Amino acid sequence: MSWFSSAMSSTLGKKVLMALTGLFLVTFLIVHLIGNFQLLANDDGQSFNIYAKFMTTNPVIKTTSYLLYATFIVHIIWAIILTLQNRKSRPVGYAQTASNNSTWSSRNMGILGTIILIFLVIHLRNFWYEMHWGGIPTATYDGSEYKDLFSIVDFSFNNIFYVLLYTISMIGLMFHLYHGFKSAFQTLGLNHPKYNNLIKGLGYGIAIIIPALFAAIPIIMYLN
Repeated sequence: MSWFSSAMSSTLGKKVLMALTGLFLVTFLIVHLIGNFQLLANDDGQSFNIYAKFMTTNPVIKTTSYLLYATFIVHIIWAIILTLQNRKSRPVGYAQTASNNSTWSSRNMGILGTIILIFLVIHLRNFWYEMHWGGIPTATYDGSEYKDLFSIVDFSFNNIFYVLLYTISMIGLMFHLYHGFKSAFQTLGLNHPKYNNLIKGLGYGIAIIIPALFAAIPIIMYLN
């Protein structure tokens, strides 16, 4: 395992782990988005509450969730470490010169990540914590009892300030995904002149579509 610890202690090793965890989190976002679409079903929250119970009781999903928590933690910690290392090792003059050849999102990944982290803490407190330990009312469908998480979400999405926070955070996620997705392929050595345009286009699509659809859900619920 010495080779593994040596690799992970290197800057390249940290970047590889960042790339792998980042791509895994993109997959999570897609799955999470599909689940959130249940909020828009015109059934007083039944579809969403059934979905939420399945996601919190299915053994496979529960096991995967532990991997997800670990991925979030590793991605955040390694991002902080790499940001501090880059600031320490990069001269000011070089940073000013390099900024002319880099995108705004690549130069501000730390700020974007901080915005997302703050949103994530608030989001988990309002929904994930309440789902597991909060005093959520229950709803009954076909004789089975479900936690009425929809009522909590609906209440939050009727608060204009939370909707604005959610929307601004999704804009931050958009820029974060735009740079992160492309950088992940480059770090893993998967970029190739033959496929670079495809990777770039896919990155644009993911960076725009996923955050836009996430933001659309609270906006639609607020307007309705």
